[in-house]
Amino acid sequence: MTSDELRTGAGAGVRWAGFVAARPEAAERVEARFAAYRHHVLGTLRRDGSPRLTGIEADFRAGELWLGMMAGSRKALDLRRDPRFALHANPGPGTDMAGGDVRVAGRAVEVTDPAVLAWYAGETKPPEPFHLFRAQLTEVVRTYVEDPCIVLETWRPGGPLRVIRRGNGDEPPEVTVVPG
Repeated sequence: MTSDELRTGAGAGVRWAGFVAARPEAAERVEARFAAYRHHVLGTLRRDGSPRLTGIEADFRAGELWLGMMAGSRKALDLRRDPRFALHANPGPGTDMAGGDVRVAGRAVEVTDPAVLAWYAGETKPPEPFHLFRAQLTEVVRTYVEDPCIVLETWRPGGPLRVIRRGNGDEPPEVTVVPG
């Protein structure tokens, strides 16, 4: 997918429910990792194209991954200008990364429907006014250690789950494709 396609929405990915339907076990692990902590890290693109990292509370609700933020925040303005984002789950304390290291990427679609905004506000009680975006996923990645390997699970819409095991030596990684 080209950067123009990402900006314009062509080939825009899938909603959270689409990932759940395609890969329920992987989606469950990803949601659990995000649920372990309240605050996570959102990457957006500044006007000059450089990255901006900010804190955010990701919310899985009604088959969607929601990104809510204060009105007029830099991250909201970034997403309005260029909807591409990366969301990294809080790794937590220490170095054990229980549940793995999880990140999702995609496009953020701003929600402007007053009924949806009212529903969301009723469910979550955010400080108002607020911006609300719905995630369209283009990639989900989970990394974890399975001694003696580091394991990467990657998924993209329309594709299989790929599992890559890398050892500490010079041996080539082992790649497994898990059909859907």
